[in-house]
Amino acid sequence: MSGIVIIGGGQAAAALAAKLRGVGYAGAVTILGAEPVAPYQRPPLSKGYLLGDMPLERLTLRAPDWYDANDVTLRTGVTVTGIDRAAKAVLIGQERVPYDQLALCTGAPPRRLPAAMGGDLAGVYTVRTLADVDAMAGEFTAGRKLVVVGGGYIGLEAAAVASKLGLAVTLVEAAPRILGRVACAETADAIRDLHRSHGVEILEGIGITQLTGADRVGGVELADGRVLEADFVITGIGVTPATDLAAAAGLTVANGVAVDAEGRTSDPAIWAAGDCAAFPGTNGPMRLESVGNAIDMGELVAENMLGAGKAYVPKPWFWSDQFDAKLQIAGLGTGYDQIVTNTAEGQSFWYFRDGRLIAVDALNAPRAYMVGKRVIEAGKPVTPEQVAAATDLKVLMK
Repeated sequence: MSGIVIIGGGQAAAALAAKLRGVGYAGAVTILGAEPVAPYQRPPLSKGYLLGDMPLERLTLRAPDWYDANDVTLRTGVTVTGIDRAAKAVLIGQERVPYDQLALCTGAPPRRLPAAMGGDLAGVYTVRTLADVDAMAGEFTAGRKLVVVGGGYIGLEAAAVASKLGLAVTLVEAAPRILGRVACAETADAIRDLHRSHGVEILEGIGITQLTGADRVGGVELADGRVLEADFVITGIGVTPATDLAAAAGLTVANGVAVDAEGRTSDPAIWAAGDCAAFPGTNGPMRLESVGNAIDMGELVAENMLGAGKAYVPKPWFWSDQFDAKLQIAGLGTGYDQIVTNTAEGQSFWYFRDGRLIAVDALNAPRAYMVGKRVIEAGKPVTPEQVAAATDLKVLMK
């Protein structure tokens, strides 16, 4: 029996496989992962694992014996080369793996600087896989100089780890400010202050023209002509959904593998979940790059493969650990028109659109995160005035 085949070995793939068994699916389940290791958590790579606080065994999503115990075939280090939709088979070179239903959980690899800019020089790293972080681990020696290119969460987390380990860190962001695509100015101000208080130099509103060096990077040339000395460079300039397999197979692709509300692609036997999947949103197709989305969508697709017919309703949440601060985010702030700051506990920044709460950023404020998440998911009406005046945020849930 062909059963269900999952391409990808990340959080969405692991969640999908576990859910299939959890709801009683008895057919064959096969995971084809490109990395040489079993599915693991990615977020700690740029946090606890890079810092050395989280060992490899704690990254792994399932115990090694879980796959055998649940009759899930896990194949690691596998390069899928194509999908034969007519024959319902996944191609691994000359090998053909048949499927009844197929799930694409291929993720979103990081963008790299072009080779013409020095992006291929030794000493230039991205943070996405276990191999990425293991490759750069030896670079983190106190006193060395790191330049981080990109002021999103990955870049900021890497900068925080390096600073804690005693490196001299400069972060360069081409946009007018850090976190410009994902957070309000108030959150960015708080995070900037945090980094600068720990000695991280943050340069905003300036691009880079070149990474200098012959075989290995030695510096970063800025658009204004300055050259920053660098013993190594980490780039955090966003990701691109992995859609090559889907596109080559003739599936609809538009900023991700296009799926309907149930997670089904333009081929009724093929589904997609996680970072690579573009699903219907309120204002058109959307993708979410987060652990929560990978788990929730993976589990939903598993159920829908078995006929549940459920529509995906995302409940976005994210987090970022930097120095001694934890930033927790609930909801999506896209299109906000008002920010309300509350300091009843830590700092929290509440996003409103047309008077309706749509997101909250909570910095060392777990209660604000919990309350905001519950209010948003329940659709409870809360006014900006109520948030601003609240000294005990729990009153917002009443």
